Amino acid sequence: MSVTAQQVRLIKHSFALVKPEADAAAALFYRTLFEIDPKLKLLFRQDLRSQGRKLMAMLDAAVQGLDAPDKLVPILQDLARRHVKYGVKTNHFSPVGNALLFTLKQGLGDAYTDEVKAAWIAVIHLVADVMKAEMDKEVTPA
Repeated sequence: MSVTAQQVRLIKHSFALVKPEADAAAALFYRTLFEIDPKLKLLFRQDLRSQGRKLMAMLDAAVQGLDAPDKLVPILQDLARRHVKYGVKTNHFSPVGNALLFTLKQGLGDAYTDEVKAAWIAVIHLVADVMKAEMDKEVTPA
């Protein structure tokens, strides 16, 4: 799945609306994630506030990286390798994506249109596809 130029514009605009409330958005994301799959809480050994800042920084990097996918892919591959070491599995991407979409819906309110949702879904799939492919390499090396 690819991301269109219009979707990139929607992603950047919508993320800019959420970014000023980054701490609250991250807290909502993790509450939602753990409601969706309580077992995932076991993967987080550090302070969730600190983890939330990392999440928002990574989202910001991914959003900005949409203009240069050749630079974004290696960042996502490195992130995937680190996540394998933390115990993250490829089947964790669905709850994470769903928690992110819920967080965006809450944070954006009326600005969360069907078009914005579709744009975020495209980005979530892009990120997940790159990361899952790298994680599969880490789990089953050639």
